Amino acid sequence: MSRIQSSINPQSAAYKENFEHYAKLLDQLRERHSEAATGIREKLIVRHRERGKMLARERIDQLVDSHTAFLELSPLAAYGQYKNEVPSAGIVTGIGQICGVTCMIIANDATVKGGSFFHETVKKHVRAQEVAEQNKLPCIYLVDCGGAYLPEQDRVFPDKEHFGNTFYRQCQMSAQGLPQISAVFGGCTAGGAYIPALSDENIMVRGNARIHLGGPSIVKVAINEEIDGETLGGAEMHSKVSGVSDYLAEDEDEALARIREIMAKLNWPTKCHADTRPVLPPRYSSEELPGVVSANPKIPYDVREIIARMVDDSDFHEYKPLYGDTLICGTAYIHGYPVGLIGNNGALFSESSLKGAHFIELCNQRNTPLLFLHNITGFMVGSEAERGGIAKNSAKLVYAQATSRVAKFSVIVGGSYGAGNYGMAGRGFWPNFLFTWPSANCATMSADIASNVMTELRRSSLKGGEASPEELQKIEDGVRAQYGEQSDPYYATSRLWDDGIIEPADTRDVLGLCLALAAAKEPDTGPSPVYRM
Repeated sequence: MSRIQSSINPQSAAYKENFEHYAKLLDQLRERHSEAATGIREKLIVRHRERGKMLARERIDQLVDSHTAFLELSPLAAYGQYKNEVPSAGIVTGIGQICGVTCMIIANDATVKGGSFFHETVKKHVRAQEVAEQNKLPCIYLVDCGGAYLPEQDRVFPDKEHFGNTFYRQCQMSAQGLPQISAVFGGCTAGGAYIPALSDENIMVRGNARIHLGGPSIVKVAINEEIDGETLGGAEMHSKVSGVSDYLAEDEDEALARIREIMAKLNWPTKCHADTRPVLPPRYSSEELPGVVSANPKIPYDVREIIARMVDDSDFHEYKPLYGDTLICGTAYIHGYPVGLIGNNGALFSESSLKGAHFIELCNQRNTPLLFLHNITGFMVGSEAERGGIAKNSAKLVYAQATSRVAKFSVIVGGSYGAGNYGMAGRGFWPNFLFTWPSANCATMSADIASNVMTELRRSSLKGGEASPEELQKIEDGVRAQYGEQSDPYYATSRLWDDGIIEPADTRDVLGLCLALAAAKEPDTGPSPVYRM
């Protein structure tokens, strides 16, 4: 009775048009992911390998357990900025298993500006630590770091969310009993030196690894001492003399093996606090999702069609199906883990807002994580909506979502505009993870509405006169260009407004990993009243 019956016909012209349109978006995404991983800087990669060093992602591949997933976060950070010379913001972060222990892995990429920290590098590093602390994960640092990128010092060094905050978080997590383990593969200068120095245990690779608060050039200027980098802060000196390093590894293979040995003896028991079920695939293929999403964002589609291709057995128990039908709410399982889903089928009215608030309370009472599927223009406007209490009723949804104590996950499928983004657990409401699809757009409003608003404001500001058609056209063109650029998913992911752009067909697996993390954490058992809205 609760299984979704799809009405999508893969042979229809509309489906084929949608699928072909989305295929181009996926080709673009894959190309940009490839560029971020190994493109753009081929000569630097060759030089890196000549030094006997692996790439950051190769180190991770060797470190994590065989045949297990690695969930990389924000691989397109800094995309389109700095003339595209800082791919992935010069750092790779993500979640993987090491000897059965789920960990956060943070790896500097020395082929990108020597592993130096730009504004987005810091932001990505801090975000990884935030995820680790929230989910009680050990942190593994694969260090190959040139410290702060000096021309960016005002955006990297002084503020509370800048470089120093990474060390603060590292200390706080260690104090909470979350292991901080590092291996040093290259130079660690200035602030970069504190990553291994603050770790609970660290490893250095002979010949390549160096740790010093001030490099040879700074030492020369400061105290007029002539010294080479190896003597000043090499792996052997720090392992035998200073004690900064706990283990001396002959090469990178040995350093990675040493991390695995530490993790294998960590005494890190894990539990599952969810009522899991046997995993069943959806009855409809997730490969069909690109054909479900309309090529024209003005043409609606039923979010149930997405849910049917995402949840186990396409089994979805819908809550209040006849009331507030522009918001779809219900419970299901993804990879065997329980989840409450909230998806958009149009603008949010008072009824749908109240329905959503009540459903969130039910999920909190039952310790069921929440998943928000965004395709929302916002809350309804107009005199009828205002008389019906949309302001207070939309606030109830926002309030219920903001104070929810269960894990929250967001996927922006289509548009996510204005206060609708807030009600659906946008980035400002601290969802545990927020991912976007290549079809996503996020802004205060769509380009169409924004351009109309701005031209009307210009007209109304003129007393007794009229704006020329040329002036109004210039305003419209400018607003459309701005909103077109800034609502683009690549603009957003470059600035880490999400945790990465993912392919629709991969969403079920990505969410399965996220739900597993949530299930491993002790639930908050505080009061969870349910009020009839």
